[in-house]
Amino acid sequence: MWVLLRGGYPLRILLPLRGEWMGRRGLPRNLAPGPPRRRYRKETLQALDMPVLPVTATEIRQYLRGHGIPFQDGHSCLRALSPFAESSQLKGQTGVTTSFSLFIDKTTGRFLCMTSLADGSWEDFQASVEGQGDGAREGLLLSKAPEFEDSEEVRRIWNRAIPLWELPDQEEVQLADTMFGLTKVTDDTLKRFSVRYLRPARSLVFPWFSPGGSGLRGLKLLEAKCQGNGVSYEETTIPRPSAYHNLFGLPLISRRDAEVVLTSRELDSLALNQSTGLPTLTLPRGTTCLPPALLPYLEQFRRIVFWLGDDLRSWEAAKLFARKLNPKRCFLVRPGDQHPRPLEALNGGFNLSRILRTALPAWHKSIVSFRQLREEVLGELSNVEQAAGVRWSRFPDLNRILKGHRKGELTVFTGPTGSGKTTFISEYALDLCSQGVNTLWGSFEISNVRLARVMLTQFAEGRLEDQLDKYDHWADRFEDLPLYFMTFHGQQSIRTVIDTMQHAIYVYDICHVVIDNLQFMMGHEQLSTDRIAAQDYIIGVFRKFATDNNCHVTLVIHPRKEDDDKELQTASIFGSAKVSGL
Repeated sequence: MWVLLRGGYPLRILLPLRGEWMGRRGLPRNLAPGPPRRRYRKETLQALDMPVLPVTATEIRQYLRGHGIPFQDGHSCLRALSPFAESSQLKGQTGVTTSFSLFIDKTTGRFLCMTSLADGSWEDFQASVEGQGDGAREGLLLSKAPEFEDSEEVRRIWNRAIPLWELPDQEEVQLADTMFGLTKVTDDTLKRFSVRYLRPARSLVFPWFSPGGSGLRGLKLLEAKCQGNGVSYEETTIPRPSAYHNLFGLPLISRRDAEVVLTSRELDSLALNQSTGLPTLTLPRGTTCLPPALLPYLEQFRRIVFWLGDDLRSWEAAKLFARKLNPKRCFLVRPGDQHPRPLEALNGGFNLSRILRTALPAWHKSIVSFRQLREEVLGELSNVEQAAGVRWSRFPDLNRILKGHRKGELTVFTGPTGSGKTTFISEYALDLCSQGVNTLWGSFEISNVRLARVMLTQFAEGRLEDQLDKYDHWADRFEDLPLYFMTFHGQQSIRTVIDTMQHAIYVYDICHVVIDNLQFMMGHEQLSTDRIAAQDYIIGVFRKFATDNNCHVTLVIHPRKEDDDKELQTASIFGSAKVSGL
């Protein structure tokens, strides 16, 4: 689609795209882990004046071979002998090395040592290897993580919470079971997962234990509220969501487990584990994001089943996450009336093991017939509103014309200088971001500080400069949005921008990218002296990116200068057939 913003005229959407292109706030930030978690001192690396180039899996392999570090290829990580662990920790009773405990992400190069709990970036790893010797002895690693300000809060809440079955009032137990849908979840299951109940807040408390279950690192509180004839749930995490990396259920995983079921809610994991006996893990941020920091903990599994929910968005999230984990080992439970959420399935008398056996493979070599598409087509027909995309809450006219914001599409937005393109697009994107659409902003014309100020004002729906006492309140809420900014300013290479977008999709599961604006990439390309040809090439790159990554790209373009009394036409965008033909 492309959007034309006319000075003094209402917003109009022209030529909506079809067919090919359709495609709590937590409490304080950080938390001291149970056992000391050793981290790199970032001061050991010199600050670079230019962005660090992305590393490839081939470069990582070559580096490990060049330094004589044995490694094995994994699904999403390389496993190597860890230089951060004592030799005695890596050997069994026979004196033979028993495991490769260092995991290196193939895409980002970030590493995690399961034995010493050392972690860091690829540059950190190189600095340690080239620093001649054990990083811990050289002082590159912290021997003990500092105490964070909210660790006392975690312990206080955890100590006040009690097991649900120990509540003195049986009526209170029954009420909690009903509110949270736990009528068929046994006390043994709650005990096995160490779930507690906080009476003052009427909330379930799910713990985040360190690997091995030896220390408490954080909490998630789930509060149930009556809303009309139903119940709504509100989550609070300590630390805040961006730092909460708890795979709920991880301490119960054995090294021999080869299959796991991933869910988006802790209550679903309880139901699945009780009903099927299979290992289950809950993603810390539900269907919003799968942080790459969690991938090493999923390397051991040969089969991963996603059962994230009963709607189309859960299905889309499962397919996106499967790409990170190697689709060949991933299977997806298709949403539908016969495949509700695991907890609802348990309460409804469904056979959860049978539902798991119907899980569809996330990968196939090619689509040879409609048979392989029919279930997805049925899913879209059964969820027409969700298939139409995320609806805007601030722009009802956009919903009427476009139906919703969909992944895999490209939107071109234009308007004369000073007509408010950036102001509108910032609120347009903020509306979606507030509804959980992970957004990446590339502002090449105005600074990120100025853009963030505009978006914060739009988010607060008021002039914060006149009420600075409310700044922290709104800034805290704004900070929890899944919103990220590129640090580029001025002219940039299209290749550099695409690499950054690709990295953001992998790390943050970005669903919407805003580029403001295209002209800042045209002058940097030496492809052709023909500006129309250069523009066509860049548009083609962004359009292919949107399709290949199932991500919506919004592209702002400056039009050709026109007389004040002349309205903009499709030819105003340099007369490009590829752009104006969208």
